[in-house]
Amino acid sequence: MLRLQGEMIRGGTSKCWIFDHRDVAATGVDVDALLLAAFNAADPRQIDGVGGASSTTSKAAVVQASTQAGVDVEYAFAQVGIGDERVEWASNCGNCATAVALYAVHHNLVPIASDTTTVRMLNVNTGARLTGTIPTPAGVAPEEGTAVVPGTSAPGVPVLLGFQDPAGSTTGRALPTGRALDELTGPDGPVEASLVDAGAPAALFEAKAFGLDGTESLTAFVTAVPALTLLRRQAALAMGLTREGDPVSHAVPKAGIVARPAPYRTTQGILVNQDEYDLAVRMVSMHAPHPAIGLTSAVALVTAAATPGTLAHRVARQTADGTLRLGTPAGVVTTQAVPAPDGASPTVLLHRAARRIARAELLVPVLEGRPA
Repeated sequence: MLRLQGEMIRGGTSKCWIFDHRDVAATGVDVDALLLAAFNAADPRQIDGVGGASSTTSKAAVVQASTQAGVDVEYAFAQVGIGDERVEWASNCGNCATAVALYAVHHNLVPIASDTTTVRMLNVNTGARLTGTIPTPAGVAPEEGTAVVPGTSAPGVPVLLGFQDPAGSTTGRALPTGRALDELTGPDGPVEASLVDAGAPAALFEAKAFGLDGTESLTAFVTAVPALTLLRRQAALAMGLTREGDPVSHAVPKAGIVARPAPYRTTQGILVNQDEYDLAVRMVSMHAPHPAIGLTSAVALVTAAATPGTLAHRVARQTADGTLRLGTPAGVVTTQAVPAPDGASPTVLLHRAARRIARAELLVPVLEGRPA
């Protein structure tokens, strides 16, 4: 039986297990095998592990202090399989980055300031650079806070998350194919798509292409998931993220639908009027509708909505200050694009919340020196 120290932190609307790189290395076990066993990934219920059996709760990050200039913390993000013995390392997670920022402050991976502390992070999966700014009054790392985000009423420590120069973070270009519009083939024929790389690669489609209006409940939106899963694979090939014959990735690109604002009710039954947000969006997370929106997907939408010719630009309400309010199943998520110097793409800011849930010693089953 292996023993592994870990910390569970809720970042935004995700739960992420955070592990110190030194503790993972000390096990002497391949990190994929270690996570698969710790989460009990083979079981779709993850009943014998620490996974939560959903795409937003089957996540991990391996963290270490950085020696790179301008970076405090490096982290590798893992999307752990659910009923699938595979760990995907091809993407980033903004909610887990929120958790990493809080972890870094509590574990002295960054000097704490007297008012607010900013953690400069590097996601080694994608090369993305992020910042997480946390209140540290009197130089004390906070345990509690009152900030809330759409998707959960639970309060947490406020974290201002910033994605720096996010365009082209994976493929090198905001529009990997060089076009604002592409045509892919869905189960019912050709479908227009905007393939964008910012925060994470994303394949965006108009809701009406699937007979939807973009404000559907999660139950109604699930009808589009099989078609979007097929189109995601085509988008991955078109964007150069994979090649024919490679295993199918369910993490990237992100896939979803966009539409003009219209009145709708959130999952909690709260009415959202069309003038309360600027773009309707429903995203797929792994094999199911996302209950809110992944933050890397939000960054991709901000970039797409600001790029003439894309489907998101076609249907989004344009604002003068770079603010874009996204109508998600959980409620309205507000983003802001802030111009950056030296020709870099705008920094995208989002207000998040994080809370430490547990510090634990995981007992990971092993078989002949390797996790079972």
